Amino acid sequence: MEQLVKAQRDYFNTNATKPVAFRIEQLQKLKALLKANTDQLTEAVFQDFGKGSFETILTELVLVHQEIDEAVRNLAQWAAAKTVPTDAFNQPGESFIMPEPLGVSLVIGAWNYPLNLTLVPAVSAIAAGCTVVLKPSRQTAHCSQLMTALINTHFAPEFFVSVEGGRDETTALLEQKFDKIFFTGSVPVGKIVYQAAAKHLTPVTLELGGKSPAIVLADADLDNAARKLVWGKFINGGQTCIAPDYVYVPRALESAFLERVKAEIAAAQYSIANKNFAQIITIENTERLVHLIDPAKVYLGGTYNVAERFIEPTVLTNITWDDAVMADEIFGPLLPVLAYDSLAEVIAAVKARPKPLALYLFTADEAAQQQVLSEVSFGGGAINETILHLANGALPFGGVGDSGIGNYHGEAGFRSFSHYKSILKKPVSAAPDFRYSPQTDDKLAIALSMI
Repeated sequence: MEQLVKAQRDYFNTNATKPVAFRIEQLQKLKALLKANTDQLTEAVFQDFGKGSFETILTELVLVHQEIDEAVRNLAQWAAAKTVPTDAFNQPGESFIMPEPLGVSLVIGAWNYPLNLTLVPAVSAIAAGCTVVLKPSRQTAHCSQLMTALINTHFAPEFFVSVEGGRDETTALLEQKFDKIFFTGSVPVGKIVYQAAAKHLTPVTLELGGKSPAIVLADADLDNAARKLVWGKFINGGQTCIAPDYVYVPRALESAFLERVKAEIAAAQYSIANKNFAQIITIENTERLVHLIDPAKVYLGGTYNVAERFIEPTVLTNITWDDAVMADEIFGPLLPVLAYDSLAEVIAAVKARPKPLALYLFTADEAAQQQVLSEVSFGGGAINETILHLANGALPFGGVGDSGIGNYHGEAGFRSFSHYKSILKKPVSAAPDFRYSPQTDDKLAIALSMI
């Protein structure tokens, strides 16, 4: 690992990655490589998750291609020096801000969307002019093997390399000094990454998670809310960091909402055989989720097969914050529904817990929208929608508090892997300047006029 990082640092120091033309060339090369291997990539995801091609292309590859396209289209503008005003004290002169790549970066990907959540940050790093050491998740072995083979065959390792392995390899990487570390995963592992980075004063972006709430208000279109919440919850078998973790519904509308959720699940016909549902990533995770199901509170679903890593879409009712399913992020196909009497009660409950990565609000009430948006802190979210805010490259994606540090996507990703260097430029020749001695009364009067 030490030799690998040294080779990348030596290469970065040649300035080869800094020209915008070089970065665009590498991004276009990556896009062509992904496009040429679309079938192999979707098959790898199927081998790891049992997930169909449509969902893989929609939630993984489309988002990577969009990210590349936006970077290629806007990179010259993002990378250009930007002139800013110069204060009176520094006249004559000019001021500008100059983005520069941080250097050698480490991108540690996540298993739940192994292509998207591994490659999109790498796109940001390449766009910024960094070299990249990629560490795919060992949990998705087929995706990890394929990505590593494709990258290491088509890119020079001193610029872009993928390292396979598990905890030992990740630990060895984290012992090295990087100029930037980008991690997507759980809060406990995020803390380990943060501690390792702190030893080298390495800046980090941590994309973590948390219990993301969905709130349905009394005026909401229940059909729309149920459809979007069911889709957002059960896509990828519920293994989405911004999936609605639980739903708050007005007590008077709880029965009507549940009936609509039941109808949506039935209409979707979720199953591995229909290629519109995913297996749980491991047997251990399946067992963890099974232990969260209280049979007395199952409204719908509840059946499972641990050996096949399968849990059917399950809706839980009569839930309180004392239930096991509400202790931590679920990360699986379990949807707790909580009834409430006032919006203030819901806001207080959400604010009493760690800040979530996402929040979803279903209402046409502008005042209620403003109340929730202004009072509740969360990474990002949507009104009358779920999940899809992450598809807009113009919206920085990231958490706050326990749900993450920093953000990416589009220009935000470029900024995440860049340092913005501030420059003051003066004329070559010296000019009269009142800051120099002697310090006269006239100069004092000028100084006083500036405050």
